[in-house]
Amino acid sequence: MTKDDVADALEEIAVLLDLKGENAFKTNAYVNGARAVRQMPGDLKEVVAAGRLGDARGIGAALRDKITTLVTTGRLPYLDDLRAEVPPGLIQMLRLPGLGAKKVKALHDALGVDTLDKLQAACERGEVATLKGFGEKTQTKILDGIKFLGSVGNRVRIDQADALGAALLEKVRGFPGVVRAELCGSLRRRRETVGDLDVLASAADAGPVIAAFVKLPEVVEVLGQGPTKSSVVAEVHTDGSKVRMQADLRVVTDDLFAYGLHYFTGGKAHNIRMRQRAIDRGWLLSEYGLGDEQTHVPAATEADVFAALGMQYVPPELREDTGEVEAAEGNALPRLIEPGDLRGVFHNHTNYSDGGNTLEEMALAAKALGFEYFGVGDHSQSLTVARGMPPGVVRKQWAEIDALNKKLKGVRILKGVECDILADGSLDYDDDLLAGFDYVVGSVHTLFGMPEAEMTARVCQALSHPRLTMLGHATGRLLLRREGYKIDLDAVLAAAARYGKMVEINANPYRLDLDWVWVKRAKTLGIPIVINPDAHSPGELAYTRAYGTDVARRGWLTKDDVFNTRPLAEVVKELDRRKRL
Repeated sequence: MTKDDVADALEEIAVLLDLKGENAFKTNAYVNGARAVRQMPGDLKEVVAAGRLGDARGIGAALRDKITTLVTTGRLPYLDDLRAEVPPGLIQMLRLPGLGAKKVKALHDALGVDTLDKLQAACERGEVATLKGFGEKTQTKILDGIKFLGSVGNRVRIDQADALGAALLEKVRGFPGVVRAELCGSLRRRRETVGDLDVLASAADAGPVIAAFVKLPEVVEVLGQGPTKSSVVAEVHTDGSKVRMQADLRVVTDDLFAYGLHYFTGGKAHNIRMRQRAIDRGWLLSEYGLGDEQTHVPAATEADVFAALGMQYVPPELREDTGEVEAAEGNALPRLIEPGDLRGVFHNHTNYSDGGNTLEEMALAAKALGFEYFGVGDHSQSLTVARGMPPGVVRKQWAEIDALNKKLKGVRILKGVECDILADGSLDYDDDLLAGFDYVVGSVHTLFGMPEAEMTARVCQALSHPRLTMLGHATGRLLLRREGYKIDLDAVLAAAARYGKMVEINANPYRLDLDWVWVKRAKTLGIPIVINPDAHSPGELAYTRAYGTDVARRGWLTKDDVFNTRPLAEVVKELDRRKRL
């Protein structure tokens, strides 16, 4: 077993012990042990064989014995026993917003619920609301959460799908006989979440490629294997978590690769429109080519496929049948923003609030990525859970920024803040303090359960404030974990346009908020978009280019539509102009 496998097992033990009601000291020992294993240098098997496991901090005698058993046998009877004692449905309940292990245990003890279906039935009968510590609001929230889980199914975030997809693609490209290989489907279209993976490869002989694919170390189950297609369940560890997805490999001859790439990229509605365009010309279009009984139109690339149908090449991100076919027919597709167009970032956190690194560390990391400016966006005073900054701390940060800007070369730190939008739509600092920032990001972090009309009025009121520069994560959603709060985005975007405010694409893969549909709407209203990483560590700064530009491209944005494609001098000039309004 790998270090990740062992750490996963220890974390699972901690969850199961929590659900049994064990004391926190015992469960935390397994959490800390898992962290120690993940961070352990060298090969875990060698450490175990050498008897050096107990040297690691956080691993006592009991953990040492369990880890040794896992590494040497691949199983742990203690974990098997826990799995048998705890109904698997309780683990699923932990995915519901607001339900921790203690509440799940209370529900199980009081009502005997051990599946999501039974929990839903208990809520619908009103039984959950009568329990101590729950009530009507919690019961409603549980029902909403169950409905949400049902809607998202087994999808995973794009960053997780990227990790597994990249691992599989690298292996497939290295197989003997493979000419070309690409990822297809919703991952290639850069959807925010992905249900399964599609890999397309070309080779003269598909058999050996299929045989090699099903034997990859990432494959944990073979669902089907044919002469040109195989379906597997594959998994990979990324950022301390396990990602498991269905992955399908299709192998075609290289003369059909361009057609297969277009077809398996989709989306479905786009493909229907393309097939109809071929029919209108007396041809048939499919993954097997373009033509009729007498004619086959050769295509070495996807661009050749589109050209044969009298169209511009349509980037994968736009293939959703939202006007791209008509635009490509008229040679009117926009030149979409590229990751390299971005010149700087706003809305980033440091250890002045809930970030993990210093101002200087974050600024230097931005510089290393080629950014000209690094904008700070630490939390404001009322968000104490995120160590929001009182006014005195703000002034201390400003002084440090001034000193660093004299010291650092090649990157400029801008004074910003992520200021809480309070319940009445006011901002979290007085106007005098707000005037000292270069820019202000306004965000909602509390009272997500407000009625839609009140939440909409709250955000629109904040947008009317002359010191607010840009709206942060407009719906507050957390992908696959929490729906956004109820808000009328049409009204919000209209207010942003009316008051001349920018709107953020939050590039954190947990958020990707505003989504592409509303980004496209914002573009039609002339609202400047800013792509922010919401970075809490140096590595997260890369979210801007890795995922933020995906959303922007899906929303048809060009370089000119995005504020932080501008060079530093223009950014400073525009921010100063807005402060004088």
